[in-house]
Amino acid sequence: MNVSRLLRTGLSALLVGLLATTAACSADTANDEGAEGSEDDLTSITARSRTLQFVGTVYVEAGSSDATILQAVRRQSQTAFGPLRTSNIAANSRELKDVAPSTFHKRAIKVIDGAASRDMLEVKYTYNDNAVVDAKYASRTAVPLAIMNPGYASQSDRILTECTANDTEAHEFASSIWYVFEPSVASCKTAMKAEQDKIDADRARLTDPRTQVAKSEVDRLYLPITAKLGADKTNRGLSYPDYHRLYKGGVKADTLVVSLVYGLIDHDHSAGYSNDFNWGELMTNLSEVINASDGWKVVAGGPDQVDLAHFTLASGKKIDNASIKDLTNLHGGTDSLGLSYADKNDLDKQFADRVFRKWITIERAVSVKIGADPAHAANIQMLVYFGSESDQAPHKYAIKNSDVFLYNGHSYIGFGPLDPSRFTAADFPKSYQLFWIDGCVSYNYYEKDYIPLKEGGTKNLDLITNAIEAPSWRSGHAMGQFVATLLNGKSASYKDLLIAAQDTDPLRVVDGELDNTFTPARFPMTVSSR
Repeated sequence: MNVSRLLRTGLSALLVGLLATTAACSADTANDEGAEGSEDDLTSITARSRTLQFVGTVYVEAGSSDATILQAVRRQSQTAFGPLRTSNIAANSRELKDVAPSTFHKRAIKVIDGAASRDMLEVKYTYNDNAVVDAKYASRTAVPLAIMNPGYASQSDRILTECTANDTEAHEFASSIWYVFEPSVASCKTAMKAEQDKIDADRARLTDPRTQVAKSEVDRLYLPITAKLGADKTNRGLSYPDYHRLYKGGVKADTLVVSLVYGLIDHDHSAGYSNDFNWGELMTNLSEVINASDGWKVVAGGPDQVDLAHFTLASGKKIDNASIKDLTNLHGGTDSLGLSYADKNDLDKQFADRVFRKWITIERAVSVKIGADPAHAANIQMLVYFGSESDQAPHKYAIKNSDVFLYNGHSYIGFGPLDPSRFTAADFPKSYQLFWIDGCVSYNYYEKDYIPLKEGGTKNLDLITNAIEAPSWRSGHAMGQFVATLLNGKSASYKDLLIAAQDTDPLRVVDGELDNTFTPARFPMTVSSR
């Protein structure tokens, strides 16, 4: 299977895109579920919330300013991304750029190169962050890793051969070698030992180690470090989406609006968009949701008008007024249209091509009762978009016009259309929202930087992100189970929601949930068809 279908890092798509243009206490009890958590706690079933710390070292010209030092430090700290990622650890700060100059420890040194010497400045810094780690690190306090010389880019070919898997993915990322840097591979351990042996021999010849540093140490490409893990801050109690706010309607009165934005995974669409891997995942997603409850139908709404009522097949057969359930079940072969294999594929292809980069709206009428309030008529609406790439327009439309926003597709190494730097507070509604971003390491790319953009912060925004690469394979099933469980009216907790989606759980975490006010005891709910 194509690597891009398994892992959605999307570097090739990024390059194309760039060229073309991730608890208040209940009144019911004093010991409410989740009430003991802090704002840094995360909810997860496979990951742990820990603090992360490591010390790095850079060498700069004597007299360098803190701004110049910070540039070198950030170039180095970024290279911890790959070793952390391949160890199933994710830092919260975007590409580990948040290093405080207050942690700098400077030492004036002479770099010794045989008989020659040069004045430089040695700077040790401490990187501190929140992190998501695999549960296997639950009792670990330290993890051996490595970082690279800030000037590593000039030696990308060497790094590719020595310290990456040296596979197709690694070669795709040669221009962003920090992403695939993997010091745990055997060839990298050998290279690091050879460097260290040379440094140790040169150090032994120094006449004043307090003020002198060997040139081989300044020039070393690989720097072994120890990442220290702090206390486990994972939320141990139950937390919930604020269902009572979702069902009262945020962006639209008496309507819970869920948007699904699916990106393209493959790059060759000469045979039509129904052949894109993510079309099948979207159809699985929709099938899971639609098959779980009755009454879904296509309705007018959104910026596009797409005719899904009339199709003429190549065989001459006309398909009129097929249900959205049959259309979405076509791809998996569970529709009830009674078509031949050829006609089924033809209709599926026409369906994909017709909705490609168009918004369609499906809706279900429900009756909602919350607490002591009388039952009221409401709708659950799904806005669906297939075919997103580097254009941010569909993402901005979805975020502005939905209560629950879900994305499935490439992450473009975080610099694509969902990059928080492309958004302002005006791009968000003022109401409560829930985001699920299912791409590559979305916890590092999106989690920290979206919250400040949202009015009210975590009081109005819950984020579900992943710490390591989320596979495309079965992502439609996982997301479909999440949405179906969210909408089934049973007030599932976040842990239940994550369990429903665990088929592709890449250290998935929830943040922003601990200040939510909903519990089933406080806001008993009934959601039924009408």
